[in-house]
Amino acid sequence: MKAFWLCFIPLFVSVDPVGILPLFLGMTRHTGRDRVRAIILQSLVTALLVSLAFFLIGKAVLNVLNITIGDFMIAGGVLLFALSIGELVSSAKPEAAGETEEVGVVPLGVPLLAGPAVFTAGMLLVDQYGFAMTASALALNILITGVLLWFASAFRRILGDTGARIISKLAALLLAAFGVMMVRKGIMQFFGGSGM
Repeated sequence: MKAFWLCFIPLFVSVDPVGILPLFLGMTRHTGRDRVRAIILQSLVTALLVSLAFFLIGKAVLNVLNITIGDFMIAGGVLLFALSIGELVSSAKPEAAGETEEVGVVPLGVPLLAGPAVFTAGMLLVDQYGFAMTASALALNILITGVLLWFASAFRRILGDTGARIISKLAALLLAAFGVMMVRKGIMQFFGGSGM
C-alpha cells in the first residue's frame, strides 16, 4: 500500500488537476453541457492511453539510446524542477484561444493532463515500483481529475480563481521538491547506492 501512495502522490502533483481547472473553465465557458462532458471523457482517455504507452516503451527507448536510469533521473529531475519553477513564477496558466473539435485531445489530454512531468515521473516510478502499481496510481489520478473537471463550475464557485491559483502553486512547490529528490537519487546511482 505504501508503494501505491509513493506512486500516486508524484503523479497527482504532475497531473495537477486543480491547476488545470481555470484553463478548463476558460476553454469551455461558451460550450454546452453535453459537449463539455464529451470533452472531459476525450481528454481523460487520451491522457491515460498516451501515458501508459509511454510508460511501456520509455525504458526500451532509453536502452536503445544507451541512457541509464541514473541519467534519466537527473535529467527528469531537472526538467520537473524547471517546469515547477515556471509554474511558480507565472501569474496564471494561459487561456486557450478557443475551442476546437479536438480540444479534448490537444491541449487538454496532451500536454496538460499527460505532459512531460507525468511522462518523466511515471517512467521512473515504473522502474522503481513496477508497471501495474504505477498504472493503477495513474488511473486513480485520471479518475480524480475527471471528477474535478465534471464539477469544475462548482469548484470555481467554492475556491474562486485566487484559491485555485494558490493550490496550484503549492502543487508546483511539491513538484520542485520531487524533482530535487530525483536528481539526488540519480546522483546516488553513479556512486553505487540506491538513493532510496
